[in-house]
Amino acid sequence: MNKSVETLRQVAACDAAGEYDEAVNLLATATQAGDLVAMTALGKRLLVGDRAPYLPKEGAGMVIEAANKGVPEAMAQVAVFQGIGIYQQKSWQHCLNTLTWAARLGWLPAREQLLLLHGHSIAETNTQLQQAGDTFWLQLGQSLDISPWFKPDAGDALSAEPRVQRFQQFIPLNICEWLIRQSMRRLQPALVYDAVNRRNIRYKTRTNSVAQFNLVENDVVHFLLQEKMSAACGVPMVQMESTAILNYQPGEQISNHYDFVDTDLPNYEQEIADNGQRIITFLIYLNDEYSGGETAFPKLGFEHRGTAGEGLYFVNALPDGAPDLRMLHAGKPPLTGEKWIVSQFIRNRPVKYIQE
Repeated sequence: MNKSVETLRQVAACDAAGEYDEAVNLLATATQAGDLVAMTALGKRLLVGDRAPYLPKEGAGMVIEAANKGVPEAMAQVAVFQGIGIYQQKSWQHCLNTLTWAARLGWLPAREQLLLLHGHSIAETNTQLQQAGDTFWLQLGQSLDISPWFKPDAGDALSAEPRVQRFQQFIPLNICEWLIRQSMRRLQPALVYDAVNRRNIRYKTRTNSVAQFNLVENDVVHFLLQEKMSAACGVPMVQMESTAILNYQPGEQISNHYDFVDTDLPNYEQEIADNGQRIITFLIYLNDEYSGGETAFPKLGFEHRGTAGEGLYFVNALPDGAPDLRMLHAGKPPLTGEKWIVSQFIRNRPVKYIQE
């Protein structure tokens, strides 16, 4: 373990200096020498192309091998694979069993997830993370019931046609708080895609911030959230893009816009060909300690201000797949306080990383 610590220290120094190739070389050398912690770190980098070549299958193979040999961090990643059905057969029961093993072996993020899914508050979770007894974590995992995540209520229609559907108390408040905390250190300026130059840019119509999570940064709780959204709107989870969490400070907004991919704009035909159409947008309101900040639908003639834990989805496309021009909408600026929401785009076919 001391060798692993020293390797990771050297890797961190290389990362800080921008010497990413050297960092990958250090991890590769340690992996070849049998260092399973280094194997896990290298596998996770390759899995998403994080300061490393994008080699997802090779990266997943490394993570799975390390998990099979008892590395708890790798086990937690394999639990994600099992939950969403990539690189492993889809099984939420196997997912929870693997996550429980990671918790029993001391991996704190796995312990945190089990406590949160049991309904513990953030404060309660922080006081119990160091609970040493193996029996405690085994019993916690075995007693966990995640069936409510697969059975949302029917909700109520704010608009029947086009569909805008609301779900009150869609997720627990402790999960809302946790998602906000997970997002704070990842916030970046929210960008708009420039179809002409084919790059993301900062633009005056969108002034808020966004936190995005890749396959390694996501965990079991994130994907259970997607599973519940899938059950609510009736579209398979494999058609969901990576979840984004949006933050609006007072005065920040995203003005009137559409979420569908507009095939009339230049270069968007290739986007449709590659990834399909965005047919549904699913929002989850994570807090309500602000004034203003409504979600506005000007062509439908109403605005909506959600409460903490509430879900809302709207359909961006007509039954034939054509964009629905009635679905113009905006995120209005908070007047006081900050606003946090989950934003989930859903395509009409599996997204790329799910297909690999």
